[in-house]
Amino acid sequence: MAVVFAHPLRQHRKDGSNNKILWVARAATTSPDTSAPATLVITATLDGTDTRVTREVAGGPGPSIIDMPQPGCWRLDLRWSGHTDTMDLVYAP
Repeated sequence: MAVVFAHPLRQHRKDGSNNKILWVARAATTSPDTSAPATLVITATLDGTDTRVTREVAGGPGPSIIDMPQPGCWRLDLRWSGHTDTMDLVYAP
């Protein structure tokens, strides 16, 4: 789950705030893959384009500031400690 602290998320924040997102993972029913990196790796693709960026959150799910290079709907593929998930987030201009 992504808890968004700045609504809406924006490509450029003129008010000095950040695109702060708290990533919260559901309690795992299996042990984490200790050979997989704990870092949360986010591969984001802008809907309808080939535009793709990667963002990382050290230590896995937790607090972060995630900016995208363009406004629009971004499909996020999330990977950490052998777990995966996907979600869509919209960034305003």
